[in-house]
Amino acid sequence: MSSEETLDSALSHWLFFNTWWLLLPFIMLLVVAAFIVAFVLLLYMISPLISPKPLKLNGAHVVVTGGSSGIGKCIAMECYKHGAFITLVARDEHKLVQAKKEVEKFAINDKQVVLCISVDVAKDYSQVESVIKQAQEKLGPVDMLVNCAGTSLSGKFEEVEVDHFKKMMEVNYLGSVYPTRAVITTMKERRMGRIMFVSSQAGQIGLFGYTAYSPSKFALRGLAEALQMEMKPYNIYVTVAYPPDTDTPGFAEENKTKPLETKLISETSGVSQPEQVAKIVVKDAVQGNFTSSFGPDGYMLSALTCGMSPVTSITEGLQQIVTMGLFRTIALFYLGSFDSIVRRCMIQREQCKAADKRE
Repeated sequence: MSSEETLDSALSHWLFFNTWWLLLPFIMLLVVAAFIVAFVLLLYMISPLISPKPLKLNGAHVVVTGGSSGIGKCIAMECYKHGAFITLVARDEHKLVQAKKEVEKFAINDKQVVLCISVDVAKDYSQVESVIKQAQEKLGPVDMLVNCAGTSLSGKFEEVEVDHFKKMMEVNYLGSVYPTRAVITTMKERRMGRIMFVSSQAGQIGLFGYTAYSPSKFALRGLAEALQMEMKPYNIYVTVAYPPDTDTPGFAEENKTKPLETKLISETSGVSQPEQVAKIVVKDAVQGNFTSSFGPDGYMLSALTCGMSPVTSITEGLQQIVTMGLFRTIALFYLGSFDSIVRRCMIQREQCKAADKRE
């Protein structure tokens, strides 16, 4: 073999090996991408096998606390549209009667019934237990409990009356504990049921002005996680809903005393309609989803704050893993924006005080 042929052969081998090393990263990337696609497809195929069986609302008995207005009333309407029997629980008898008339308009058959019970679900457990027992005697065992009774309060920490901190925990937390405690034994005996806690996006992130309100909504998350671990073997599934600001009578009342900082921060996410919130909440509860969120902001918040929360399907967990880094980056910009709003309001307030003193 001539020297030229030897040189050409060596050059060909050199080009081959160098080309192979250049292509290797792309080949590995394609293999990894193919593996991920196959893995995701496999997850989508097996996830229905581990997801809970949906609850049939037709003929089911649904108890809704805080059902005389707002989100609670709309949830009752949504369930009634699907053939459920409804028990509305609230304090104001007049509002209950009005709500009953509105819910009954959505009946799909002649057998459906709307029962009204007036009681303060946060005051006395024995009373709550008694009225739940009455409801079950009339309409059968409770298939789904919706804990929607609650109240809101906004204000600066040092300006909120001390008694209001206690009231928030009583209404928003114990007002959900008592009805849940009253239905759980029967649900365990029947080995079926759904329990929903209506929290708030302020139960996922602490915001200016919500030092009394946010902790009471955060508490529902802890209760729900612990309860879900206890109840899952009995085919009972817990849902925590995190609605954004929603156009309800309670929201309108809250706005009357809301600090400027809180208003400006809240305006970044807009206001939802209770009918839209109710539709999503009911769908998630029926499916047995642990978390119910609303819109892009809600989805991001739920992914960011998922922590050790249970998942309904493997795909849900995978989505949280994949999106965590991106969502955390976006959240940092949000937090920076919120801090900027608070800082600007403080500077503006100090400037106004200084101008008043000069006058």
